[in-house]
Amino acid sequence: MTKINAWLNAARLRTLPLSISGIVVGTGLAGFYETINISVFILALLTTIGFQVTSNFANDYGDGVKGTDNEDRIGPKRALQSGLLSRRELKIGIIIAAIISLILASMVLYFSFGTAYVEYFALFGVLASLSIWAAIKYTVGKSAYGYKGLGDIFVFLFFGLLAVLGSLFLYTKYITVFAWLPAVALGALSTGVLNLNNLRDFESDKKANKNTVIVKMGFENGKKYHLALLILAFLSMFAFISFNFDHWYQFIPIIAFVPIFIHVKKVLNTKAPKLLDPELKKLALSTFLMSILFYITFN
Repeated sequence: MTKINAWLNAARLRTLPLSISGIVVGTGLAGFYETINISVFILALLTTIGFQVTSNFANDYGDGVKGTDNEDRIGPKRALQSGLLSRRELKIGIIIAAIISLILASMVLYFSFGTAYVEYFALFGVLASLSIWAAIKYTVGKSAYGYKGLGDIFVFLFFGLLAVLGSLFLYTKYITVFAWLPAVALGALSTGVLNLNNLRDFESDKKANKNTVIVKMGFENGKKYHLALLILAFLSMFAFISFNFDHWYQFIPIIAFVPIFIHVKKVLNTKAPKLLDPELKKLALSTFLMSILFYITFN
């Protein structure tokens, strides 16, 4: 494998559709409120991709150094685990990805706020820095929060609330009460993807002392928790559409929950954690589908 392929492997491009789903929904909301800026949209997407790639590099490094990525791991082999990239190379990659992300974040803030909203620029600058911190500290360092069962909270906040409400604010300079509903939906679905990953890795994480929520509550309770997350997502999105629709076709995003609930049935009936690996792609792509349908029908 060439170095380019090794870096693409570490970047885990298959995670990108889920990472941009919140931006797509937030932009759809902005269109619903009749305010869209294509430059902000493109830069927001690039910034989010930068954050995700930074996170993926950091996760590869952190889990590799801690020994969590070993022969027990079920998913695709990581770059450090496979020897495709060294610790030093991944460290440099994390730094470069973080710097690029901050540059992109500064650009999207400039295009959104200019010099007229200095206080907003400063606030979102802090949020961008926190996003970088969260991306790296999930698995890196002795105080990595992903090893303490806090990953779910951070994913809900950053992939759901901040991604949707933050991107909406970039366009409109305000947040509505109803906008919290799709933000919660995206947060719950994104947390569901992480939870599914943790369900799959339940046995290996337990051996490696990675105390995820699933390790703490157990595999069977984790499946019930998964169901609760996806029901919350459905109810939140359905409530938003019910309160705000003008035409019947704006209920089309709910179609994305058909494969999601088929997926839930599969999860609830699965006894062996390793059999859940194919379900990750299904849930992530269904979430992305919902975000695209939302953007189309409400924009």
